Amino acid sequence: MKGTEQRLQRALRSLEGLSVGDAFGEQYFMSFEMAARFMASGQLEGPPYDFTDDFIQILIDRRELPTPPPWRWTDDTALALEVVENLRRYGEINQDALAHQFARRYKIDPMRGYGGAMHSLLPELAFKSWRVAAPALFNGSGSFGNGAAMRVAPVGAYFADDLEACIANAARCAEVTHSHPEGVAGAIGVAIAAAWTWRLQGPKMPLGADFLDLVLPSIPASEVKKRTVQALDFPDDITGEEVADILGAGHEVSAQDTVPFVLWCVSQHPDHFEEALWLTVSGLGDRDTTCAMVGGIVAAPGEIPAAWLAAREPLPLS
Repeated sequence: MKGTEQRLQRALRSLEGLSVGDAFGEQYFMSFEMAARFMASGQLEGPPYDFTDDFIQILIDRRELPTPPPWRWTDDTALALEVVENLRRYGEINQDALAHQFARRYKIDPMRGYGGAMHSLLPELAFKSWRVAAPALFNGSGSFGNGAAMRVAPVGAYFADDLEACIANAARCAEVTHSHPEGVAGAIGVAIAAAWTWRLQGPKMPLGADFLDLVLPSIPASEVKKRTVQALDFPDDITGEEVADILGAGHEVSAQDTVPFVLWCVSQHPDHFEEALWLTVSGLGDRDTTCAMVGGIVAAPGEIPAAWLAAREPLPLS
């Protein structure tokens, strides 16, 4: 019982980091109204800017938080809540139950930023087996979107003491909605990274290529793994924007163009939550999702800023 409770506490800590990262990153999809309000406040001086990523990049470079709380979280957190609840109930990923949980969560609150495929799939999971519905996506190839990776960090935290179980349960968690091998590989990469941050928190935490070398052996052969290998040779002075241009940062909303960037960001600051998140959001792209992944991974050794935690929309935890 004690071991199970420790595992659950790790998963809950990862969920906190994931949700804060998700909500933080989401703020940088700034609306015209938000940008106008920010500029009218006098916090940003200079010529008029259009409300595009150029404007947002200025805010990120200055580390300006662009909107007052509450910071609303997205589908990343909504589904991660169900993953943690599934682990609490069963002690491992129960795929049939998880599919029904996802369907119920979607029905309760469908306006959380779900992708088009999930708007189609998640309602089906209430009455159709995920074993049929998920592989049928995209003309039978299954989804390789980044949705499986965005919710899986708590699985890595939960099974940090058993890497084989971590890999197996990350794959199970992915398959319910993302049955394509790339989607599964992305989920495994994030989960294993989260497991390692729990296992090595403290002064022995490896950085850069040393951290990636711990994660890579567990990722199945895939484009996700191939792009992550690229990151081993990046120079020390490369920027987050440059890495995003090379690896992708979620513009294609795929595991392949999201997870390698995330793993590189984590490798730079595996024990510093705030620095890891600022680096991640600097890549722009699918910034709520990349920040959710990173937040869930680095929540173990990295202290979540109290102001960010307070600003995040409350979680509906029982």
